[in-house]
Amino acid sequence: MAIELTDANFDELVIKSDKPVLVDFWAEWCGPCRMVGPLVEELSKEYDGKAVVGKVDVDNNPGISARFGIRNIPTLLYFKGGQVVDKQVGAVPKTVLAGKLDAQMS
Repeated sequence: MAIELTDANFDELVIKSDKPVLVDFWAEWCGPCRMVGPLVEELSKEYDGKAVVGKVDVDNNPGISARFGIRNIPTLLYFKGGQVVDKQVGAVPKTVLAGKLDAQMS
């Protein structure tokens, strides 16, 4: 299950992670977010132990959203070593999301 990320726990779980991290910025009312959500959940199971997969509800966590300049959702950010290393905006197939996460594994 994807981790629920908040303004309070973001740095601890994402920035300080020693594993690659995929963060899904989403909102309940966003149609494309509801398409991407199940894919993110599948990835969280498939990459369990290898990567951190989390979700940020932009309505409840405006601090993180502003910090990373999130203007469109869904936006998925990929982190490695505490830095944003890749980004995907909009709904895309799971293979695209997985490929970008695989690229951070090496």
